Amino acid sequence: MDRVESSESGTGKGADRVIAYFMSRLREGALKLGDRLPSERELARDLGVGRPLLREVMRSLSMLGVLDIRHGSGAYVGKVDIGLMSDFFTFCLSQEQDVLDDVLQARIAIECQAIRLACSRANERDLARISQWLNVLLHTLDDPEKGGHADFMFHQAVVAASHSRSLIVLHGALADLLKQSHVERRRTYRSGPIMQDLVEAHRDVFLSIVGKDPDKADQRLREHFAIGDELRRQSLISEYERKDFRVPHTT
Repeated sequence: MDRVESSESGTGKGADRVIAYFMSRLREGALKLGDRLPSERELARDLGVGRPLLREVMRSLSMLGVLDIRHGSGAYVGKVDIGLMSDFFTFCLSQEQDVLDDVLQARIAIECQAIRLACSRANERDLARISQWLNVLLHTLDDPEKGGHADFMFHQAVVAASHSRSLIVLHGALADLLKQSHVERRRTYRSGPIMQDLVEAHRDVFLSIVGKDPDKADQRLREHFAIGDELRRQSLISEYERKDFRVPHTT
C-alpha cells in the first residue's frame, strides 16, 4: 500500500482521511467483499494517523457493516447493513423540516424507474411476492397498521423485482419514512370509495408488470401517486378549514 502524503493535522481531518481511503478503495474495486485489510500498524503508518484514531474510525465503519473486525484475525471488508443505513438516513432527514414531501418525490423517481425495469426483469418468484402483498393489502383495509405495512411491502416488492441493486438500496434507505407515510395515510383515509380506489390502483400496477408493459406500468404508478398527492392536499385544506383563525385585536 502506498503511503498517503498529507500535511493535514487534527483529529477531524485525520478521520476524514481514513474514511476517504476506505471509500476510494471500495469504489475503485481495490478492496472487495471479504478482503483482509493490512494490519492496524501498517494502516496507521501509511495513512499518517495515530492507531487510537484509526481504531475508532474502523469501529464506526464496522457498525455500518463496511468493515468486519474479527478479534485475533484482523479486519475484513464487510457487507453494508441496509437496515442500519436506513436508520442513519432517517435520523439525518428527521433533522430537516417538511422532509416528507421531499422523500415522497424521491420515492416517485425510484419506483417509476424500478417498475419499468420490473416489467422486463421480474421472475415468477417476484410476481408471486407482489401478488402475495396485494392479497394481504386487500384483507387489511380496515387496519391502518397492517394495511399500511402491506402497502409498503407491495411497493418494496415492486422495487425488488427491478433487480437493480442501486434502486433497491436507495428505496431501502427511505424505508422507515415510507412505512410511516403509508400507515398515516391509512389512518387518515378510511372511507369505502377511497379504499376501493386504492385497491384498483394496486391491482392495475400489478397487472401492468405481469403484462410486461413498462409504459403502462409507469403511467399506472404515476396515477396512483397522483391520487395520493390529491388526498394529502385535501387533508391539508380540511385541517386548516377546521382551525379557528382570528385576527388579533390591537390596542
